[in-house]
Amino acid sequence: MAESIPVFTVGFTKKSAAEFFEKLRDAGVKRVVDVRLNNVSQLAGFSKRDDLQYFLKEILHIDYVQAPLLCPTQDLLDAYRKSKGRWEDYERDFLRLMQERHIEKRIDPSLLAGGCLLCSEDKPHHCHRRLVVEYLQGHWGNLSIKHIL
Repeated sequence: MAESIPVFTVGFTKKSAAEFFEKLRDAGVKRVVDVRLNNVSQLAGFSKRDDLQYFLKEILHIDYVQAPLLCPTQDLLDAYRKSKGRWEDYERDFLRLMQERHIEKRIDPSLLAGGCLLCSEDKPHHCHRRLVVEYLQGHWGNLSIKHIL
């Protein structure tokens, strides 16, 4: 049986910088895997890509990696957010996208070992980061998933 791979997920919304970095430290995260399509927005605050990479290295001594393969497309995101689409439709379409991209074959499990998928949503229930780890769990079967709230 394959060894269990610990993987975390987190959203930065509704968290101060102090709360965010302390939660990552307390969980023992080894790297942040950014799965946001738009990670340089002014709305991102302390989590803007370049700033976040700097803070993670300086504060926690952990790595930052972008994973565009695990991001939704702009069309998919717009249909859900801007057009106020249904979550069920977004979930179905996003999972289809992951399947079409064959992420289970193209993502190295070592990237996720001790890694934390980062997105903006404060909770994982209606966020694609949860869909990613559940999809990979369904294919790999050896993820130990913890959502940092």
